[in-house]
Amino acid sequence: MTDGLSPRRETKAGGMNPVHVITRKRDGQELDRAEIADFIRGFVDGSIPNHQMSALAMAIYFRGMTDLEIASLTQEMVASGVRLQWSAGATVVDKHSTGGVGDKTSLILAPLLAECGLRVPKISGRGLGPTGGTLDKLEAIPGFRTSLSIQEMQAIVDDVGCVINGATKDLVPADRKLYALRDVTGTVPSIPLLTSSIMCKKLAESLEALVLDVKWGNGAFMTTPTQAEELARSMVRVGNLMGVKTSALITDMNQPLGRMCGNTVEVKESLECLAGEGPADLKQLVVELASEMMLATKLATDLPTARERILSLLSSGKARERFERMVAAQGGKLSELTPTAPETMLIAKQAGYIRSIDTATLGRAIIDLGGGRQQLGDSIDHSVGIEMLVRKGGEVQTGDPIVRVFARSGGDAAIEQIREAIMIADERPRDLPLIAERINSFA
Repeated sequence: MTDGLSPRRETKAGGMNPVHVITRKRDGQELDRAEIADFIRGFVDGSIPNHQMSALAMAIYFRGMTDLEIASLTQEMVASGVRLQWSAGATVVDKHSTGGVGDKTSLILAPLLAECGLRVPKISGRGLGPTGGTLDKLEAIPGFRTSLSIQEMQAIVDDVGCVINGATKDLVPADRKLYALRDVTGTVPSIPLLTSSIMCKKLAESLEALVLDVKWGNGAFMTTPTQAEELARSMVRVGNLMGVKTSALITDMNQPLGRMCGNTVEVKESLECLAGEGPADLKQLVVELASEMMLATKLATDLPTARERILSLLSSGKARERFERMVAAQGGKLSELTPTAPETMLIAKQAGYIRSIDTATLGRAIIDLGGGRQQLGDSIDHSVGIEMLVRKGGEVQTGDPIVRVFARSGGDAAIEQIREAIMIADERPRDLPLIAERINSFA
């Protein structure tokens, strides 16, 4: 894979003036790759202090970056650490989601794409805030290891076809350092910095193709379709500039994806989908993301053919068997999956239509039940969660069950939060498509 960028100009150590670079960016002047390379290398080795990197991040936040600048920044973030290596002939792919409540598609797509003959070295993260983390969900499976070495990751992908692991300290160290500064400087929402942070971790996997699931809505980081589209187009442009076939779907997160939200419960729902069952919206999104990847890698020539093959693999149970092999290879004991906490049923207090669902509030309520973390290092109760029994636009009668809550004693306040997150009104709301737009689709 080539990065599509000009060669990096080597400079003498200490030859760069960081203040000059920051000033150029503040004035809106474009930085060349050598300037970006020297800045990132200096930041990682400590020769450029945090306050100067913070100043550059603020300049980027206010002035933005061109596509070439973002691609150069991303490439240098990747170059700050090691990259995964694969044997000749392997078609290596991945999918990335910007996160949402109930989003368990990674658990399904990794083995499903592996069953198509692709290799999927998925690097995932933990939950922080309303959206859950893929690693937290998998750790509801006793023994499942999410801190594999690079060598272990590569061996499992060669054997099973897929792996889901956390980022090792050797991968993109510049991103970890920069993210900590972005958090305290309020520059997390910057599209260029978001793009480089997301894409550097994906590109360190040495991919040939990448499909992005960029979510919008009250349960997503990007709350409007316009914001989601801006981020999606930025990532797609950078991915393709760097030689990776990249496309994106803009998807709705104004209600949870699927029925289950939590850790154990989402693993169970993933297993249902891997056997060709499960909620219609989850299945639809999985099929569309997988089909897009099949087109990108030329395993299918058109969308109907791709969908048909994906549905066939799900209904055959082969994708579930692949998931079981991956779990075993990573030390997990699926037969000992953490049991769910005792359940409480919430019922509708009035008749009408489900007008809206405050999805972020549901995510925060799960955190309050113990199913997520307020800050890194918090422990998680994998047994808690919720099952949504209604969807936006659905009609309910007084006394109808609307949510099943899995919680331990003392969760009354969180349960009340869940009830208040669901608004019932006399009028049915307009339907929103699950997939709002396709960016650079191979269909």
